Amino acid sequence: MRASSPKIGERTVRADISFLKDRFQAPIKVSREKGYHYTDREWRLPTIPLTKGELFALTLGARMLEAYAGSAYAPQLRSAIGRLAQRLPEQEWLDLQQLADERLIFRAGAETHLDWEIWQRLEDACREKRRVWMRYRTASRGDQVSERELDPYLLHIYRGTNPYVIGWCHKRQEVRWFRVDRILALKTLPETFEIDPTFDPKAHLAMIFQHEAGGIPRQVRIWFDAQTAPFIRERRWHPTQVIEENPDGSLILRITVRGMNDVKRWVLGYGRGARVLEPPDLVDMMRQEICEMSRQYVDEEP
Repeated sequence: MRASSPKIGERTVRADISFLKDRFQAPIKVSREKGYHYTDREWRLPTIPLTKGELFALTLGARMLEAYAGSAYAPQLRSAIGRLAQRLPEQEWLDLQQLADERLIFRAGAETHLDWEIWQRLEDACREKRRVWMRYRTASRGDQVSERELDPYLLHIYRGTNPYVIGWCHKRQEVRWFRVDRILALKTLPETFEIDPTFDPKAHLAMIFQHEAGGIPRQVRIWFDAQTAPFIRERRWHPTQVIEENPDGSLILRITVRGMNDVKRWVLGYGRGARVLEPPDLVDMMRQEICEMSRQYVDEEP
């Protein structure tokens, strides 16, 4: 390693060597016999130069994804982060791991039982645009099991813990969502497909409140009392949301979404602090649900 080229000065070479040693801990020594040389013939320049801060951010991202998306990606994440960490001094890497493990803790809600093999097959099917056959359990119909063929458009992890595959359902002849952890069996079929050119993933997701994809987009207005309103103001619940403030501290949240069942369940979570104003059919759904709930709280034992 000598500055023999007339286009490269000795000062430039020395600066480059110092950079390699300081930034990448390159095992470079100098001697009269060999000049500048690597003491470790197996050492290679990292293909992805990362700072300590960048590697820490990746480590946190891995912890977060593992916490919220489950253990499906855990082995791959740990392997990738470990390889990237090889360029850091061992003690610095141990310090980063300790900080990530003990000072920043991510906790998800209820865990799902995700079959990693099914998830991987869906990833491959999305990438290769291959149709799949599946046996699916529908929780809202008393765990009824059905068989379907699906053109999987994309995978979507909602709120970090709910894994969905979104695609064209040949049984229903429309774009539908399916919880991946409710797929009991999956086969990749030889048929290929093309994604509907009118399907825009971002626009599709923007019209859904949580994960109910059926129906046409409709405006929903919900009133929240003054005690509940601060909890509504502090978040952006939907891309279409508009908040109307009232003089008494209450507010009205306006959103445009497709499914009403998810909205109903969400509003019920705020108890008497929330009231649906429109559309009329959602108001009726709320009344019916509240009446049926009240019957469950009579003095008689169930």
